[in-house]
Amino acid sequence: MFKKILIANRGEIACRVIKTARRMGIATVAVYSDADRSALHVQMADEAVHIGPSPANQSYIVIDRILDAVRQTGAEAVHPGYGFLSENPKFAEALKAEGVAFIGPPVRAIEAMGDKITSKKIAAEAGVSTVPGHMGLIEDADEAIRISGQIGYPVMLKASAGGGGKGMRIAWDESEVREGFQASKNEAAASFGDDRMFIEKFVTQPRHIEIQILCDQHGNGVYLGERECSIQRRNQKVIEEAPSPFLDPETRRAMGEQSLALAHAVGYASAGTVEFIVDGDRNFYFLEMNTRLQVEHPVTELITGVDLVEQMIRVADGQKLPITQEDVRLNGWAIESRLYAEDPYRGFLPSIGRLTRYRPPEEVAGETLSVRNDTGVFEGGEISMFYDPMIAKLCTWGPDRASAIQGMRDALDGFEMEGIGHNLPFLSAVMDHPKFVAGDITTAFIAEEYPDGFHGVDLPTDHLKRIAAACAAMHRVAEIRRTRVSGRMDNHERKVGADWVVTFGGAGSDTRFEVTIEADRHGADVTIGDEVLRVESDWTPGKKLARVSVGGEVVVMKVGKISGGFRIRTRGADLIVHVRTPRQAELAALMPEKTPPDTSKLLLCPMPGLVVRIDVAEGDEVHEGQALAVVEAMKMENILRAEKKGKVSKVNAGAGDSLAVDDVILEFE
Repeated sequence: MFKKILIANRGEIACRVIKTARRMGIATVAVYSDADRSALHVQMADEAVHIGPSPANQSYIVIDRILDAVRQTGAEAVHPGYGFLSENPKFAEALKAEGVAFIGPPVRAIEAMGDKITSKKIAAEAGVSTVPGHMGLIEDADEAIRISGQIGYPVMLKASAGGGGKGMRIAWDESEVREGFQASKNEAAASFGDDRMFIEKFVTQPRHIEIQILCDQHGNGVYLGERECSIQRRNQKVIEEAPSPFLDPETRRAMGEQSLALAHAVGYASAGTVEFIVDGDRNFYFLEMNTRLQVEHPVTELITGVDLVEQMIRVADGQKLPITQEDVRLNGWAIESRLYAEDPYRGFLPSIGRLTRYRPPEEVAGETLSVRNDTGVFEGGEISMFYDPMIAKLCTWGPDRASAIQGMRDALDGFEMEGIGHNLPFLSAVMDHPKFVAGDITTAFIAEEYPDGFHGVDLPTDHLKRIAAACAAMHRVAEIRRTRVSGRMDNHERKVGADWVVTFGGAGSDTRFEVTIEADRHGADVTIGDEVLRVESDWTPGKKLARVSVGGEVVVMKVGKISGGFRIRTRGADLIVHVRTPRQAELAALMPEKTPPDTSKLLLCPMPGLVVRIDVAEGDEVHEGQALAVVEAMKMENILRAEKKGKVSKVNAGAGDSLAVDDVILEFE
């Protein structure tokens, strides 16, 4: 067995590999760029080597820099993680030339399957059904438009070396092909150093379901069930689960056997994933094969008990698989939520900055619930603009799908994160969405259910009632503490009453509850209308997280103190809750609401990023939907468009400028 391995990656996947290597007694080497000097994976590894500037194309994807680190440390093997060099055959070849093991598949398999065009040809020859498309490389936008017309719209523009949603665009007409082709080429070049493109038919209303395979160097292979990855945004997976709520045993077996046949056809050895699109009749079509560890591999590990990283290391060491297909059992259900540094209230645009608070839920491994959090960050750390915006992968396991979903709801509500925009509210909203709960999902789920973006969650009245009862009891606890402050003037003792008014939103909010509290040593009976709710909790003023039993149901809330109440975040909702005496509530209702400033004549930068170009000049007339500027953040180019007709009066930024959120790019008359 190897004594030392180098992880040619960063973030949560580097930390994930280090954990398994440590358990196996293998020393680890981390590599890091300027931006990652203090990163968690650097702290966790036994050794760390600096490999260059912050941009990935000057550090993490420079083969010579990784090889230098291997030579410096004497590492015997390299695990590439995912992304970066994980599917680069030149990297695997270079390691082989150095006499260093590549913890991944053979070069031939990477070349055959890592290139999407070649992999589709091989799949077709092996009898695997494939999606219609143009298998040759596309030179320019004009050729892309001609080919797209032959295939039929909509089409998918894809980078041949792509992955993780980078270099991918859906085009519904010629103008979108022309615009998206160049943007995809630019993203592919920046992310992978390879701007080759191809086009395939975009199948509407599909499910994205993938099969995890594991093969050794002795011709043995198994498939470890499937993962449902249909909930995607911008072609990037957001929530995954295993198994799929849609497949039946026959379809699972057929997909698994085809996946293994494809793997054996190219002499595959290591962990790999074969991705399919599946229609409503369970017809499945080969999409691509990822010759690496997948981001979402933990859900497979949770339902099979197989440590995929360990098996990759053992296979690279020449060992045989310890299991056969008959040994594979799918136990329970697992769900993964990807936590991204993206602001859901701003169209999921990237958010960077310092994590002023980072408190994930406690990891547990039990018979009725397991919680796992794979991360590469820590409280006080920076989320950099140079890399993927993933913060963590939160996973829950339960004996069945319903218990796994409930475990995820509670885990998301208990996940404390401050300092940056993040998608926790959106993930919580999905867990309660009726279509997700029913398993009725496709890759169009987010586009169809949130066509105008995510604007928060409107909780049902019964849930608001429980929150109102909890907040009233919490406010009473805080008020009692304030009455006990030392140094009071004589004869000025404050008394805490029993009657309160709880309002949600602004002072004149229509959602309000009149409550009466009768407290005892163990909790309080809160009367709302004709209902009495028993409230019990160990919450004390100053705690940022509250677990409150209300009427026998546990409500998990993130709590922020505001004047006269709380900011409560739970189940995807962000609530301003005021708790007032009846007289205070009466007076508060008379207060005018503060109106936000008018920004309708400004183009504001929606995320921290770098201006790629400005597409208009002062005096230009613009129309609705017209591209105004392009801002790059976290390896993605974002096109900013006009929301209505107007005339540009001033241009405040230019190509190369680094902007913060809400910096003014353009002004209009």
